[in-house]
Amino acid sequence: MDAVLLDGATLGPGDLNFKVIQVAVGNLRCHQHTQPGEIVARLAGAHIALVNKVDLGAKHFSQLPQLKHIIVLATGVNNIDVKAAKKFGISVQNCRAYGVDSVAQHCLMLMLSLSTRMLSYRRLINNGEWSDSAQFCMLDYPVESLAGKTLGIIGYGDLGKGVANLARAFGMRVLVAARQGQEPSDGRISMSDLLPQVDVLSLHCPLTQDTTNLIDWPQLCALPNTALLINCARGGIVNEAALIKALDEGQIAGAGIDVLTQEPPPKNHPLLAVERDNLIITPHTAWASRQARQTILNQAAENILSLTFGQDRVRQL
Repeated sequence: MDAVLLDGATLGPGDLNFKVIQVAVGNLRCHQHTQPGEIVARLAGAHIALVNKVDLGAKHFSQLPQLKHIIVLATGVNNIDVKAAKKFGISVQNCRAYGVDSVAQHCLMLMLSLSTRMLSYRRLINNGEWSDSAQFCMLDYPVESLAGKTLGIIGYGDLGKGVANLARAFGMRVLVAARQGQEPSDGRISMSDLLPQVDVLSLHCPLTQDTTNLIDWPQLCALPNTALLINCARGGIVNEAALIKALDEGQIAGAGIDVLTQEPPPKNHPLLAVERDNLIITPHTAWASRQARQTILNQAAENILSLTFGQDRVRQL
């Protein structure tokens, strides 16, 4: 089958093995970036479209009679009109749980960096203050251990459980919030009960209508003012204006975020203008270890082979 990859650049700087895809499809054409007006021409004659973030919908499907399968190189399929694809007889497959280890270690990195005041001490070193110190170490900022602290998790799927496992290895106690709209059960507690108890709050739920601005000013106020907020889920889950206010007023002790509501963000994004040692922003890289990105390609190849040979390992939506 002929396959076309529309946005290969989203998978990294050429450090992956694409042979697994080439072997699975036979003929693979790759494009680093694809603009909306280029989609139909590039997919013409292709049986399989491989995409990460490119939007595909009915206006494309109606012009692509040979297109039979869409392989999304990510978990979310919000960029695909799934109903329209079904109408045109096009299957949609995604990849799952490829970044658990990558996201979990990123979350712990943010927790550790904030707890050890890494940015503050790095600033002192850059300013020459360690060199001028009267003693061997600097103790200007209190360093906290994760051991004995309580981690609250909202969203307890594969990613949330991966973070919990690492947190327990550091000696943390883990509390899990009940799903939105559901009664507490199976060891989960309500978010209102969870928030006042946690030293670190880590978000791993999807962005939906119910979770948009899930963490807003009232929720930030419910946290202890010594708590840290970690968001490696989606930017819209946290009200960004409320987060800035909480940091400015000392309502929380710090935040580590890997996602923003708008990505890529404009240069004048309010959070990017915040210059605080207790705010760490990373550019949506929690998922992106080389191993995780290679796993995406391996899963995509498995999906293609299962389509070809009818194996039951297809990840069909």
